[in-house]
Amino acid sequence: MRRILLGALLALPAILPGAAPAAAQDAFPSRPIRLVVPFATGGPSDIVARVLAPKMTAVLGQAVVVEARPGAGGVTGMDAVAKAAPDGYTFGLGSAGGLAISPSLQPSMPYQVARDFAPLSLAVIVNEPLVVPASMPWRNLAELLADARARPGALNYGSTGPGSMPHLAGELMKLTAKVDITHVPYRGGAPLSTALVAGEVQIGFADLPILLPHIRAGTMRALAIGSAQRYPLLPEVPTFAEAGLQGVTADNWHGFVAPARTPPAVLAALHRAVVAALTDPENVRLLNEQGAIPSPQSQEEFATFIARETERWGEVIRRAGVKPD
Repeated sequence: MRRILLGALLALPAILPGAAPAAAQDAFPSRPIRLVVPFATGGPSDIVARVLAPKMTAVLGQAVVVEARPGAGGVTGMDAVAKAAPDGYTFGLGSAGGLAISPSLQPSMPYQVARDFAPLSLAVIVNEPLVVPASMPWRNLAELLADARARPGALNYGSTGPGSMPHLAGELMKLTAKVDITHVPYRGGAPLSTALVAGEVQIGFADLPILLPHIRAGTMRALAIGSAQRYPLLPEVPTFAEAGLQGVTADNWHGFVAPARTPPAVLAALHRAVVAALTDPENVRLLNEQGAIPSPQSQEEFATFIARETERWGEVIRRAGVKPD
């Protein structure tokens, strides 16, 4: 028996050194994490990601590195996330376009949202205001719609591109108000803003961060905002319901997803970091100033939210006959 015990004790040094690295390999995270943003650097998604990344880095103890992968309205970057190794070292900040709109708009998609992603949390809600150039005569939504009904097809509205949330917001307004207004797509917020200020289009929809500087400068007038509640930094702008048109709610949004089959413990760690970043008081202030409302959710709540948004905007796409670019 003494010989057996002595042999076991002598074997411990050979066993323990090998066990320590294995335990270290199992700890998450043990190296930097990639956060894929499916739009160009400097855009709204990129700004949100870069505001939140430092707090997530602090919580996780490893650098969260923002990587822009633009293309196909957010689909290219989301496809990179879907096909990444499900180990927690790649996750993405998706948008309504890539997660809820494109599946109903594109004839073929490189991924299936419910199958290929593990939802983490909604990140921010971004309001969609209806604006007109300051030179236009309408002072409120009722005056604009009355003019549109009196002159079918005479007015036009600009958006940030075919199938974008601003485009669908405009189509939802047209369907609900039963007005004929021509859609003029632009390739992004900057050219749309330029066209509005120049009077090339009479009406515009876009994400609030794009239009907010112009609204504050007085070069554009916001007639209504496509949310359930007024935006705190623009308290004078009514919601569509308050302006007399029920049923028009159109919020753009961004949310975090990881590849499907990522281990639950790893998803939980990422979720904790995301929620900590979204509830940090300084981050809340910075995001609000950009026109984004932090909106953390549980993993289950975000999965339900994506499914509901997919159904809602799919119906608008079908009713309006929206086609991909």
